[in-house]
Amino acid sequence: MASKMLLAISTIKGVTKMAGKWMKLKNKAPFNVNTMLLLTDGSVMCQDGGGSGPSAGDIGTPNWWKLTPDKFGNYHDGTWSPLATGPNSPLFYASAVLRDGRVFVAGGEYNAGAPVDLLAAEIYDPVADAWTSIATPAGWTNIGDASCCVLPDGRVLLGNINDHRTAIYHPVSDTWSAGALKNNPRVSEETWTLLPDESILTADCFGHPQTEKYVIAANKWVTSGTTPVDLVKADTDEIGPAILLPDARVFAIGATGHTALYTMPDVANEPGTWSTGPDFPAVGGIPIGAEDAPACLMPNGHVLCVAGPINGDYLPPTYFFEFNPKTNHLHPVQAPGNNSRATFFSRMMLLPSGHVMFANGTNDVEIYMPGDDPESSWRPHVSDVPHHLLKGQTYELKGRQLNGLSQAVSYGDDATMATNYPLVQIRHEGSNVVHYCRTHDHSTMSVATGSIPQSTKFDVPLGIPSGKYHLTTVANGIHSEHVSVMVA
Repeated sequence: MASKMLLAISTIKGVTKMAGKWMKLKNKAPFNVNTMLLLTDGSVMCQDGGGSGPSAGDIGTPNWWKLTPDKFGNYHDGTWSPLATGPNSPLFYASAVLRDGRVFVAGGEYNAGAPVDLLAAEIYDPVADAWTSIATPAGWTNIGDASCCVLPDGRVLLGNINDHRTAIYHPVSDTWSAGALKNNPRVSEETWTLLPDESILTADCFGHPQTEKYVIAANKWVTSGTTPVDLVKADTDEIGPAILLPDARVFAIGATGHTALYTMPDVANEPGTWSTGPDFPAVGGIPIGAEDAPACLMPNGHVLCVAGPINGDYLPPTYFFEFNPKTNHLHPVQAPGNNSRATFFSRMMLLPSGHVMFANGTNDVEIYMPGDDPESSWRPHVSDVPHHLLKGQTYELKGRQLNGLSQAVSYGDDATMATNYPLVQIRHEGSNVVHYCRTHDHSTMSVATGSIPQSTKFDVPLGIPSGKYHLTTVANGIHSEHVSVMVA
């Protein structure tokens, strides 16, 4: 398949050499990998999508697993272990890692393969390895494949797939409240992107090419203009991912083969401006686009993204590209060996190593290792942390830009997997063995906070050896400079 893919991209005008390289996981997943979420202890939580053959990963099950990196922090050599069984078997749903490190899951377009637009929500506690069903928004009859976003203060904004209502989940009190009504009469299929000015940007899939944003402080949706090219595929109402870039623009990827770039205004409740981005090139005369597809902001500032044929609905194969924000160009890159399915099967997860894990609904998972390092100004910075740590104790770390520059991972309404929260890694000075200290209770879930001080709490594992360690904080796959600490 890799050789066929190279032949295919060689027909694209302006093809460049491969920017990174792919590597298969050493230990194949014992299930069909669907949505992936990065837990704050450095492990990757994955749902078993079920099914087999052509329907692999396209059913939904209650089974969840996690991938734990090896002792040196390598995910390529990581191991799989089962997690507690969930209360439902959703497929295409809202999900997020919360401010306290727990996991929020709501809805499901399908449940165990049945098209039900599931009305359900639950919380997974990684420490207890347990699921708890929670209430759903008052008056709602469905959640389904709703859009969602964690707000800077830790609440979760959820959209209604049937009309213009939104709801806000309060994790601390475990309650719901009504959110502001969107201007667009139906929220369904939208991609939501958190911006540094504490607003949420979306292109309306019903009402395109109009766009809106939610101004959090005002609890109000306002217009953000129209896209210069249509990003929504009219016959399916689908759109692709949208990624906040290090330069504070948003790269919005269309299901139509077009892309657009959004620039924030000086004041959050003003519209901002849109400009035309690069189009995906046709492959063999066939147009391609991101009709339900993932994208990931890599530590080097490029966006790894995918596209597939759009001369029908959800056709294979999946083609891979890197978007370079400095040149505004899309460059084809070599595909992994598991690219033979349609884009909607695809999921990406940005790992603390700075690599991108790619799954396509099967047990074949691959990791993309991009070239180039991040710019030094993008790194999180540790300003204060205790230098003497006791096993089993909780400490506070203070610093700047701890949440990273972006949510970094996007798909759309069907799989929300943002990584804008800090991790804490300690590496033993003598052996180079890596341990993650579970983080929780972050001071904010904002992005690109610059010089504003932030903090997070972290738990030192009980079972680690005493000794000298290098401590770093990690956000969006980018590590801070290390601080020397002693664990006793």
